[in-house]
Amino acid sequence: MNRNDLLNLISKIEASDKATKKEVLERFNNMAKPIKGLGEFENLIAKLAAMQGKPDVDISKKCVIVMCADNGVVKEGVSQTDSSVTAVVTRNFARKTTTVNILSSYTDTDVIPVDIGVIEDFSEEGIVDKKVAKGTKSFLDEAAMSEEELIQAITAGIDMIKDAKDKGYKMIGTGEMGIGNTTTSSALASVLLGLEVETVTGAGAGLSKEGIQRKIEVIKLGIKKHSPFTDELDMLRKLGGFDIAGMCGMFIGGAIYKLPIVIDGLISSVAALIAYRLNPKTADYMIASHISKEPGSLKIMQELGLRPMIDASLGLGEGTGTAMLFPLIDMVNNVYRKSESFAEIGIEAYEPMGE
Repeated sequence: MNRNDLLNLISKIEASDKATKKEVLERFNNMAKPIKGLGEFENLIAKLAAMQGKPDVDISKKCVIVMCADNGVVKEGVSQTDSSVTAVVTRNFARKTTTVNILSSYTDTDVIPVDIGVIEDFSEEGIVDKKVAKGTKSFLDEAAMSEEELIQAITAGIDMIKDAKDKGYKMIGTGEMGIGNTTTSSALASVLLGLEVETVTGAGAGLSKEGIQRKIEVIKLGIKKHSPFTDELDMLRKLGGFDIAGMCGMFIGGAIYKLPIVIDGLISSVAALIAYRLNPKTADYMIASHISKEPGSLKIMQELGLRPMIDASLGLGEGTGTAMLFPLIDMVNNVYRKSESFAEIGIEAYEPMGE
C-alpha cells in the first residue's frame, strides 16, 4: 500500500448508524429510572449500538492491543530511563505481569503486545511481530521515519483490527509502550493543535523540572527543523513514532471494520486525532476512556467531540485506562439489556423536562 492507496481507503469510511443510536436512547428514556440517570454512559451504549448497526450491543469479547516501539529521540536526554526498558515491558505483556494485564484479567480481556518497532528482537510466544524497523530516528537529526515506514506502520495497525474482528473481538482498547513516546506525542500535539510546546508537554513517566525543560527544548528544536509540514501524515512521519502510527492505523481500521476502538491517554489520543483529521467519520468509532494527566489531552478530546468517562489523573499508559473502562461499560450494558420499562412495572413514565 502507498500513500494514495491509504488515503483512498480512508475516504471510503462510512458514518455509524444514527437511527440505531436514537432507538437505544429512546429505550433508555423508557426504562424505570430517571431520564438520563446514567448520564454519558447512556450515550456511550447508544454509540456502540450505532457502530454495530443493531440495538442489542455485543461487547462480549474484548482485547487491548499494545503497540510497542522505541524512539530515537531518547538519545537526546528526554526520558528518565533508556530504551532497554521498552523491551523488558514488552516481554512482560506476553508474560501477563504488567498493570494492564492485571486490570484486563478482571473482565477476561486479552492483552496483545505488538512489536512494531522495538530495538530488540523477540522469540517469546504472544508477541505479534509487525516490526517496521528497530526504532525510529531522532527527529533532531532527521525525519523519525521514511514514507515507506510510515505507511507500513499505519497498515500494521489496520491489519491488527481486521485480524481482531476475524477472531471475534467486539471492542478493542489501544495501548502503547515505548520510552520517549511522551516526547513524540507532545511534539505532535503541539503542531496538530497549534499550541505552544509548553502547553502540551508534561513529565511523562517522571522528569525533574530541568528534565521537562530539556524535553521542551528538544521538541521546539525538532519542530523548527521540520517545519513547515504539508499535512498530518507529514507531521507523523517527521516527529512521531511507530507506536503512534500503528495506533493511528487502529483507529482507521476501527472505522473501516465498524469496531469500537478505545482511546487511552495522550499518546493514543494524538493517534486518534491524526485519524480524525484524515477523515472525521473515524470519530464515530472512537471511545475516550479517561483524561490523561499529560497536558493537551483535554484539548484533543474537545476537537474529537468526545467526552472521557474517567477523570482520575491517570498517566500509566499501556492501555490501562481502556482496561479500567471496560467493566463500567459491561455494567451499564447489563442495565440496558435487563432493566424493565415503566410500562412493565405499571407506573407512569417520567417526562423529559428542560435542562
